[in-house]
Amino acid sequence: MNEDYDVIVLGTGLKECVLSGLLSVNGKKVLHMDRNDHYGGASASITPLSDLFKRFGKSEEYVDGMCGKAQDWNVDLIPKLIMANGELVKILILSGVTRYLEFKSVEGSYVYYKKKIHKIPACESEALRTDLVSMWSKKSFSNFVKFVIEYNPEEPVKKKDFSKDMTTEALFKIFGMTDVTDVIGHAIALHLDDDYLQRPCEETIYRLKLYFDCVQRYGKSPYLYPLYGLGELPQGFARLSAIYGGTYMLSKPIQKVIIGEDGKVEGVQSQDEVARAKMVIGDPSYFPDLAKKNGQVVRTICILDHPIMGPKNSSLGLSTQLIFPCSQVEGRKSDIYVCCVSHAHKVAYCSKDVKYYIAIASCKVETNSPEDELEPALKFLEPIKYKFTKVEDLYEPINDGKENGIFITKSYDATTHFETCCQDIKDVYERATGLPIDFSKVKLDVNVGQE
Repeated sequence: MNEDYDVIVLGTGLKECVLSGLLSVNGKKVLHMDRNDHYGGASASITPLSDLFKRFGKSEEYVDGMCGKAQDWNVDLIPKLIMANGELVKILILSGVTRYLEFKSVEGSYVYYKKKIHKIPACESEALRTDLVSMWSKKSFSNFVKFVIEYNPEEPVKKKDFSKDMTTEALFKIFGMTDVTDVIGHAIALHLDDDYLQRPCEETIYRLKLYFDCVQRYGKSPYLYPLYGLGELPQGFARLSAIYGGTYMLSKPIQKVIIGEDGKVEGVQSQDEVARAKMVIGDPSYFPDLAKKNGQVVRTICILDHPIMGPKNSSLGLSTQLIFPCSQVEGRKSDIYVCCVSHAHKVAYCSKDVKYYIAIASCKVETNSPEDELEPALKFLEPIKYKFTKVEDLYEPINDGKENGIFITKSYDATTHFETCCQDIKDVYERATGLPIDFSKVKLDVNVGQE
């Protein structure tokens, strides 16, 4: 390990593995290290099932065979789905990592509204049938969906009073959508708060358009999920890096990041060996003095032997996303998310007699009782066979890294999609290289299994 590299990457979370893969493809000599003995870091998938109980300090509760074959389980630590036409798909195609992975579409996307679960309309016809809005508003809702799907900034918009510079709040008013603002803004446009209402409307239109474009691409919902769990994603990018000469080392404790007298990074020391590089990238846990806490997230992993039940006591299917907008949950300032996958994605045991599901509820912590904050969502998952809860601090870098050569990613937030993660990846890549990720050659689709 005592040699020179262009880049040293610390941590094998998805963000770090994507960055090392892209840098390797672009000719950089990359050394990638992780203190853990497995890939994925905070975005890992845990297998066998017994390791999940061990990780959460519940080893004494686990009995062999209690949920079928332990090796049939791949339990994600964070709840994330992939937008079918989003940034991560573009990165997967651009890098060629799709050759290592298989995907399956997620069956549905739902929202909690007025104390009930509703399917989010996927097209104009569903907007006409939805019970999210009153009978008198269905046509307006359908017209709004049609407007978004057909929107082209290069062509004139026929809608009276419309302007690209108007606020999103004003856009909702001219379409008569003010009664479902939180559904559209949080469950479809996937905004994290209500600040977007006072920003120019085109940002929200593009977010909505992405959602509906994704639905049109693969059908049932805008989301994809990799077979065998999210842990397959960082491993795919690790393979890519290795093909282009990258070196990976697991179980490598990091003693220190070496900073020169000029304040710039010079390398990394591990087990009394030194690897030298003028650039170091990593997750915030490796740089306690260069990252600041910006909140907490609580996540509860639930093992179920039944699907989530929705409208009229019907099943939400083998996989789904469910969003609880903050305005629909008394006292909350941020949304609650639920992501559910199952044996259909080869992450849970399935037999003739029983089929298992993995549902993860998450939200940003706002009180001194984090687990209680998830109760509005957890009650829709009952009965819960096994439950694992963890509260984690969220960190972000205190500077952009351009002066010292250390580029730090952000912690994974509570959302159930990868769009915020991809923005972080793009930001770190551009700060580190001075160049944006070039998506101009992305023209292919991801192969998706439909069962």
